Amino acid sequence: MPDLLLELRSEEIPARMQRKAAGDLRKMITDGLVEAGLTYEAAREYWTPRRLTLDIRGLTARSKDVREEIKGPSTSAPEQAVQGFLRKAGLSDIAEAHVHSDPKKGDFYVAHISKPGRAAEEIIAALVPATIRAFPWPKSMRWGKASAKPGSLRWVRPLQSIVCTFGPETEEPVVVDFEVDGIRSGNVTWGHRFHAPAAITVRRFEDYVGKLEAAKVVLDAERRKQIILTDAKNLSFAAGLELVEDEGLLEEVSGLVEWPVVLMGEFEADYLQIPAEVIRLTIRANQKCFVTRPASDGDTLSNHFLLTSNIEATDGGADISRGNGKVVRARLSDALYFWKTDQADLPDLDTLKPSAEKFGLDLKKPLDQRMARLDHLGVTFHAKLGTQGERVERIARLAEEIAEQLSKQPNFFNGEFLSPDDLAREQQALRQHSRRAAVLAKADLQTEVVGEFPELQGAMGRKYALLQGEHPSVAAALEEHYKPQGPSDSIPTDPVSIAVALADKLDTLVGFWAIDEKPTGSKDPYALRRAALGVVRILVENGISLGISTDIAKHVDSIVFWGGAFLVQKDQSPPGGGRSYLSVQTKGMLNRISSSLPIAMPQHALLKEEDSIRRRIGSLTSLLGEGFQVLQLDHKTILDVGVLPSDLLSFFHDRLKVYLRDKGARHDLIDAVLAAGSRPVSPAEGGMAPQRQQPYDVESGHSVTPPSALPGLFPTRGEISQSQNDDLLSIVRKVEALGSLLDTDAGKNLLAGTKRAANILAAEEKKGTAVADAVDPALFRLLAETTLFDAVNLAESKAAQAIQAQDFSAAMTALSALREPVDSFFEDVLVNDEDVAIRANRLALLQRIRAATGQVADFSKIAG
Repeated sequence: MPDLLLELRSEEIPARMQRKAAGDLRKMITDGLVEAGLTYEAAREYWTPRRLTLDIRGLTARSKDVREEIKGPSTSAPEQAVQGFLRKAGLSDIAEAHVHSDPKKGDFYVAHISKPGRAAEEIIAALVPATIRAFPWPKSMRWGKASAKPGSLRWVRPLQSIVCTFGPETEEPVVVDFEVDGIRSGNVTWGHRFHAPAAITVRRFEDYVGKLEAAKVVLDAERRKQIILTDAKNLSFAAGLELVEDEGLLEEVSGLVEWPVVLMGEFEADYLQIPAEVIRLTIRANQKCFVTRPASDGDTLSNHFLLTSNIEATDGGADISRGNGKVVRARLSDALYFWKTDQADLPDLDTLKPSAEKFGLDLKKPLDQRMARLDHLGVTFHAKLGTQGERVERIARLAEEIAEQLSKQPNFFNGEFLSPDDLAREQQALRQHSRRAAVLAKADLQTEVVGEFPELQGAMGRKYALLQGEHPSVAAALEEHYKPQGPSDSIPTDPVSIAVALADKLDTLVGFWAIDEKPTGSKDPYALRRAALGVVRILVENGISLGISTDIAKHVDSIVFWGGAFLVQKDQSPPGGGRSYLSVQTKGMLNRISSSLPIAMPQHALLKEEDSIRRRIGSLTSLLGEGFQVLQLDHKTILDVGVLPSDLLSFFHDRLKVYLRDKGARHDLIDAVLAAGSRPVSPAEGGMAPQRQQPYDVESGHSVTPPSALPGLFPTRGEISQSQNDDLLSIVRKVEALGSLLDTDAGKNLLAGTKRAANILAAEEKKGTAVADAVDPALFRLLAETTLFDAVNLAESKAAQAIQAQDFSAAMTALSALREPVDSFFEDVLVNDEDVAIRANRLALLQRIRAATGQVADFSKIAG
């Protein structure tokens, strides 16, 4: 069968675009061929800096003849319907249509359309120009005189020639003739720009590859990568060094050359005092070169680097190496200046004292100075969320609170047994280190090195922290609090890093949720999905049981809302405690007005009604958007953010589902566990009856019913809400234990029995059948009822104790004991007894089965 060879040769294509462009070319051409009725056996794309090539094997020579029927309207249809049918079928007159009869529908028109097959050359000649004109380059250009005309050709770089040949191996291939903006297809290409500038005539792919190789062009990008890697390793080994491999750089460099030649250059050893990361990034970013290290020492770099040339120089590349060395020295000289400047004192230390006092900074330390300057300059984090300094203040407070919770985790301190005094010291140290790390976490944003190389944010903070004598855990947290950057990135494991990483991500999520900048569809400009997945991974993979709803709800109060004129922020309690106050600040003057009333509800912000505030209520309402209300209560204003935490918790659940599914967990088990934690429990199932929230007394500053830390949840309500699902580790362990149970025969039978009970209950509840408030053993008539009742009581008790101890395997084992009593009950007992009281009692017993299993999962959500 015939093969197709297509080459689009142009000026140099940016390396970052080549791989995707070649893939797009293959997809667009093969999809077009298939749509036109052709088939093929295989297709592979190739690329170099100056060409995109497509090799398609076993392409059919002609598309098949097509015969189709297009059904039309009834023969009695109005003229307008008939004309529409003619246009759709491509007929000029209704006489060209056939009339078919149907016993039910009567007579109707049918168009019999015959489309003869087309030669592959004809299809290709139309397809390739259309593909070239519609090609999805991220950036494209026009060139030459034709660029002045409307609709002129656009390509990533000026397109110079097109090779398009078609034919079987046994015959001479033909040139598929077409033209695109004056560029006519042919069988002529060109090799290396310098080594082989003459034209080359090609026939088919094997001939094409061989002639390009002879003309100093390696077509296969993977082979170019292998040549570069092998030669680089060999050169390093010959010099007693070891190559520092970089897959991303290797991919980029292979897209810069058609004939790779690896050379070695060097720079002065004095530059090695610069951190290895800075040297590597400087050489990588500016010269696209690889660095090396001594073979005996993997932690330091050598002063030799490896570059990839596109030519074989007559002097062996000596001049090329010297030239690159000059540029590398200039770049490293700048980097050395940045490195030394960052370790020196800032010139404006007196102006930084207020910021230093606020954060407890030591202005004798360079990194502390940078943090003070970050706050002093008022660098904006987000227009609606305040400055970086304010954000750091929030993160520090939250990190300290999270550290407090982490320190209470069982065996958190390396699983060691500690005396009460030692444990208290460890807990205090963790809180202090967490706050210190959070305060310095963003300080390196003000360093010269990070200003030049933003990729080193965090890594440089760690180095500068170690240089000024910070605790190793504090220094590590400055780098690791950004982790994980993606699903394959490592997670922080040091307690301090965990506390700061969680605080940083929670602050980001709560803040952007508060200003209604949530991810929508494929748009997530602030990487909130990544942040939420990071929280999930940190908690689950470190085995940390933490109720994130509490942290979310508390942190809502710390978020700073910037509007056109003012922000609202809760102050710390005054000395002596007792009352928390609210401040209102104008963005321009930052003058403070303290309210005279305490804030009794953590999720509310209370504003004193001043004329300036009253005039800005409309702006505040518009700024906060959906989920926030500005309520007038007498002469006070309350900002209600009660909807925020539960909405954000649902977002965490979505990310957790993605995480677990990637790990192979069944989606129905995840849904069942989440549903169990959010389903209200009725009084018949052992819960408390809901009580009505009593009104909040604005004047006295309190309510009869103390408010919960979580909006919408009240201490006296017997309702299990989403907050019961805010321990992500618990959810994961429940899913794992549930999966293990359902892999057994006992689990499968228990599932069937529980679902049967749930179905009977649902049917009877739909009919309005009475269900007893509680099971009454005096109404039992059969042994199976008594046996099931006793088994449910025992299983419910054991499961509850196991769940309390976070032992979900034991909880599942306890529930699995219900299998035989449930089976016997359904075999021996008629639930819908004629006696109303007995029927209601038996339905209540079924309700107890659902309640017992519902402690772990809603079995009705499980398939099977």
